[in-house]
Amino acid sequence: MNELSPKILKAAKRQRAGDEPEPAQQQRRAEMRVRPTAPILPPSNIQGNALMVVIAIMAFLACLTLGAVTMVRATAASWQSQISREITIQIKPDDGLDMETALRKARDLALTFVGTREGTIMDEDATARLLEPWLGAGLNLDDLPVPRLVIVTIDEQNPPDFAAMRDLLKTEIPQAFLDDHRTWVDRLVSMAHTMVLIGTGVLVLVFTAMILTVIFATRGALSGNRHIVEVLHFVGAESSFVASEFQKHFLKISIKGSAAGGALTAALFAVANIWQANSLATPESDQATALFGSFTIGVTGYLGILATMIVIALLTTLTARFTVMRTIDEIDLIRADPARSDGLPAS
Repeated sequence: MNELSPKILKAAKRQRAGDEPEPAQQQRRAEMRVRPTAPILPPSNIQGNALMVVIAIMAFLACLTLGAVTMVRATAASWQSQISREITIQIKPDDGLDMETALRKARDLALTFVGTREGTIMDEDATARLLEPWLGAGLNLDDLPVPRLVIVTIDEQNPPDFAAMRDLLKTEIPQAFLDDHRTWVDRLVSMAHTMVLIGTGVLVLVFTAMILTVIFATRGALSGNRHIVEVLHFVGAESSFVASEFQKHFLKISIKGSAAGGALTAALFAVANIWQANSLATPESDQATALFGSFTIGVTGYLGILATMIVIALLTTLTARFTVMRTIDEIDLIRADPARSDGLPAS
C-alpha cells in the first residue's frame, strides 16, 4: 500500500492540475507535424518544358510583330507629317522663259495665300544633287531641260486653298505645276493600314496556335494524371479546386515562357536601335533606314510588348481552366452513363 501511494498522489496532482500531460508527452506531441501535400501536377516535366519553349517562341513572334507594326506606323506617320508640311511648285523650262524670274514669281504668288509660311527656291546645285543618283555627278543643268522647284511650307492645321493656288499659278505661269503630295499621303496611309491589318492577322494566328497548343498540352497532362483527378473528384473535391491546381501550373509555365519571349524581343529592338544610332551615314544603316525606317519603337512599343506578355499568360491560364472543367464534366457524364465512355481516354 505504501508503494502505490506515490502513484496515487501523482494521479491526484494531475487531476487537480486539469489533467495536464507530462513534459515528455508534451514534447512528443510538439514533434508531430502534418506532412505537406504534394501538388497534383509535378512542378516540371518534359511536357511542361516543351510547352514553355513553345509559348516563348510564340510570344517572341507576337511581340516582334507588334513591335514591327508600331515601328512601321511611326515611320509612316513621320513621312506623312513631313510630306503634309510642304507643297512643291514645279516649273518646266520653255523657250523665252526666264527661269529665275518665274521661280520668284511663283514663290510670291504662293505666299499670298493664307496658310502658307515660307517659300524656298531650290538652286541649281541642290537640283543637281537631287538628280545625282540617276544622272551622276558634275551635271550641267543648262544642257538638259530640267524642271526647277519651289518648296512652300504650309500650316498643317490650316492649309491653303490648293485648287485656287493651282488655278492662279496656271494663269500667271503656264509652265508651273503645283504638287500638294496628296497621292503620296494617300499611299502612305494605305500602306500603314495594310501593315496594321497584316500584323493583326499574324497576332490572331499566333494567339490561335498558342491556345490550341495549350489545349493539347492540358489534355496531355490530364491523360497522365486522369486517375488522380477522378479520385479527387469522386471523394468530394470541388471542380474549382482541381481546375485551380492546373491553372496555377500552367500560369507559371506561361509567365516564364512569355517573359522569355518578350524580353528577347525587347532586347532585339534595343540592340537594333543602338546599332542604327552608332552606324549613321553608313551604307548598311542607310539601306536599313530606307527599308524599315527607325528601329525605335518608343515607350508605346515596349508597353505593347508587356501587354502582349500579360495577354498570353491570361489566355494560357484561362484555356487550361476551361479544358480542365470540360474534362471534369466528361467524367461526370461517364459516371452518370458509362455508355458514353466509348472513345474517351481510359482512366
